[in-house]
Amino acid sequence: MADHPVLERFSPAVRAWFASSFPEPTPPQVHGWPHIVDGRHTLICAPTGSGKTLTAFMTSIDRLCTPQPHVAPLDPKRRPRVLYISPLRALAFDIEKNLRAPLMGIALAAERLGMPYVEPYVAMRTGDTSAKDRQALIRKPPDLLITTPESLYLMLTSSARDTLVNVDTVIIDEIHAMAATKRGAHLMLSLERLEEITARPPQRIGLSATQRPLEEVAHFLGGHTAEGGLRPVTIVDAGIRKPLQIDVVIPVEDMGNLAGSGADVRSADLRSGPEMPSSPPHSSIWPSIYPRVLAQILEHRTTIIFTNSRRQAERLAAKLNELATDEGVRGPEGAPIELVKAHHGSLAREQRVVIEDELKRGVLRGIVATSSLELGIDMGAVDLVIQVESPGAVSRGLQRIGRAGHSVGEPSKGTLYPKHRGDLLEAAIVTRRMIEGQIESTRFLRNPLDVLAQQIVAHTAISGDTS
Repeated sequence: MADHPVLERFSPAVRAWFASSFPEPTPPQVHGWPHIVDGRHTLICAPTGSGKTLTAFMTSIDRLCTPQPHVAPLDPKRRPRVLYISPLRALAFDIEKNLRAPLMGIALAAERLGMPYVEPYVAMRTGDTSAKDRQALIRKPPDLLITTPESLYLMLTSSARDTLVNVDTVIIDEIHAMAATKRGAHLMLSLERLEEITARPPQRIGLSATQRPLEEVAHFLGGHTAEGGLRPVTIVDAGIRKPLQIDVVIPVEDMGNLAGSGADVRSADLRSGPEMPSSPPHSSIWPSIYPRVLAQILEHRTTIIFTNSRRQAERLAAKLNELATDEGVRGPEGAPIELVKAHHGSLAREQRVVIEDELKRGVLRGIVATSSLELGIDMGAVDLVIQVESPGAVSRGLQRIGRAGHSVGEPSKGTLYPKHRGDLLEAAIVTRRMIEGQIESTRFLRNPLDVLAQQIVAHTAISGDTS
């Protein structure tokens, strides 16, 4: 589909790479690229697995890879032109890794076509970046910098801000995760400070699968000009509802009478605090959930199990591995295997990367996660998502269940296990609204003066900066 009209404004090498990699552009790409190429501030709303990230990056990659002889070369110390801002360090790491394939593919396509090609330098700065590496990024800045809101704030309050003067594009991924929070307000103030030091106002591109109303999120993304008017933001609503296959499973006959439903009458496995010897035994639904979840894991190649707390994730992973061992689940050589591992924000980045890689390679059959995997981290081909306890919000449920079938046109398959009757009612309502696409409304904060005060202090402290 290299002759698709929407691709005509890209360079021949980029068109050739895209045509060899994808059957055709997706709706967010068809409707989003013309506005992004024209330099408009753009908000993209599209379901998980629809190519949103490439929609945002394609124009920037093309400009960085294609030599522009009529443009004066940039100062090597002020090289960054594109900022990608992620709400999660893990997502930032994933984007950095996944950019390698298109850059290599475009380079090979340019070589085949005999076209000139410039290899962009991509780097990442997050809270995991060492002081030595941060100094290296100041000495040799990248063309495309992947960062987080907090790291951008620190850069603007240090000598690293001088490297950002030629930034012309800012991509904010999963914008819904920050729009209604003080963290989002803090980021928007950082963008205003960035605009004060750049040679020209950067183009803003926002991405999300779950954001409503779009006009409110567009207002948040664009912000206000120095004169007080709103920056115009083009809204690309490609939020066609993705096919969902969701089951709400009750693993007992009567949730109001666990003892009479065959559930174990003993202390609940995931209760907090010690049990007093004289206290009566408690009925727990967990012993009925474990075998059902284990059976589903064994029926699928790759499964993500979401819980609502890190403590539950750790304990559920341990219980599932213990039950798998008791039931004789073995590896290829007959040895006991670790079927699943817990994945959450308290783990070091190195551990998270190893766990994610083990899931992608099939070493693990599943991951028990919290919100650390809720956003757009590439976990490869995920067959099933299991949610233990109601996700608590329609948008959160869509983000989590959407991790399954993470490719264009493929339905997302999920199972919800409510823990008690009140949880069942909430899970049923959330599931129905997920299927109908009735996402909660977002409203960004107005006049968060404490955030403003923090940014003012940082701005006035710049003269005493030590990076």
